[in-house]
Amino acid sequence: MPIDKFPPPRPGPAPAFATSEADSGPPMLTVSALNQSVARMLERSFPLIWVKGEISNFTRAASGHWYFNLKDEGAQVRAVMFKGRAQHAGFMPREGDKVEVRTLVTLYAPRGDYQLNVEAIRRSGVGDLYAAFVQLKERLGREGLFDPAGKRPLPGFARTVGIVTSPQAAALRDVLTTLRRRAPHVRVILYPTPVQGEGAAQRIAHAIATASARAECDLLLVCRGGGSIEDLWSFNEEVVARAIVACAVPVISGVGHETDFTIADFAADLRAPTPTAAAELAVVAREDRLGELRDHARDLTRGLRRALTDRAQTLDWLSRRLVNPGATIRHERVKLQALQSRLAHGIGLPATQMRHRLERISARLAHQLPDTTQDRRVMAELARRLQGSAAASQQQRRRALAGLNSQLELLNPQRTLERGYAIVTDASGRVLQSPAELSARSQITLRLAQGSAEVGIASVQPRLD
Repeated sequence: MPIDKFPPPRPGPAPAFATSEADSGPPMLTVSALNQSVARMLERSFPLIWVKGEISNFTRAASGHWYFNLKDEGAQVRAVMFKGRAQHAGFMPREGDKVEVRTLVTLYAPRGDYQLNVEAIRRSGVGDLYAAFVQLKERLGREGLFDPAGKRPLPGFARTVGIVTSPQAAALRDVLTTLRRRAPHVRVILYPTPVQGEGAAQRIAHAIATASARAECDLLLVCRGGGSIEDLWSFNEEVVARAIVACAVPVISGVGHETDFTIADFAADLRAPTPTAAAELAVVAREDRLGELRDHARDLTRGLRRALTDRAQTLDWLSRRLVNPGATIRHERVKLQALQSRLAHGIGLPATQMRHRLERISARLAHQLPDTTQDRRVMAELARRLQGSAAASQQQRRRALAGLNSQLELLNPQRTLERGYAIVTDASGRVLQSPAELSARSQITLRLAQGSAEVGIASVQPRLD
């Protein structure tokens, strides 16, 4: 990426200088110190930037580090990508690949070589394609096209498998070989379509729609071999995703290699890492199915033999228990008579015992009861005396209450008001006792015996009688 302006270098630690005991002139900078200072200056002056160019002289060391040159028409620069970063690249660069690298500009101090320390790498133009991929994936996800609840289960016994791919694709040969090896009895229908190039996405969607409309297969494989993101881009188109979701039969997507993900993978009912894996997921191996059937047949045979043996033993046991019904009835009648005798004895004996016990307790109770005649006479006398004392006390309290009521009636303000007096209060309800508390053009309240009245004062003339 072009850089219009470089930030000024920030001050760093003072470089190491070497001085000579015989030379008292200015100190000299060693080569190591010079390279270290230049490396620090480059790292501080350049932030992480994206640089694009062409790969040349690519080497993968035994340690896993990548070494290569990045060049364009007019210049080249050395670059290194260490193992920890390279293992997340997602692809192995080749000579002549157009790439974009996110890098830190630095200097390899031991040799004094200016180089790029690469943090991330992608194919040129992949940034825009990946952004479009993410945007479409998020939009279709919000619409519910990738909802796991809408995924359809694969048929357990697919008799016909449809394949949507190019007739010239190597992936088709791999899929047919796998199907022929695992399930030669399965019928295969090819819906041919280009898998890359202009208009390929519409052709792929049309082939899927054709397979859905014909309804002649139990399962549909949408597949192609590996390639760059540009090669696989037809399977990242919205029209393909919607055709997969609208298909009437379950769809398995097997596009690219194991590390490749497309929109079709998310829209399909099942994603396979490769076309061959898609074929393996589509059908169960014939030998495996025959082995399962043989196992089921053996289990069924053993189960039937075991059931017949159990039934025969049960029949023998029941035949030994079978006796004459008349003898059974006589035996049960004897048992019933014995039970009746035990019941009668069990009911009569406890009742007799309880009756005798009740009589003994009644006799003991009559003997233990005390004579309460004298106590009752004393209690009656005390009750009479208590009643008389209570009546006298009540009469005395009534007379005292009548006296207090008379005194209270004399002090009742209402009686004073009935004799012609009045209570004078101001607007706040405070009782007025002196003419000095009155003022002209004020309101007072007169409380009389039969109510109250609001009175306005025209003037105040104090007078003491």
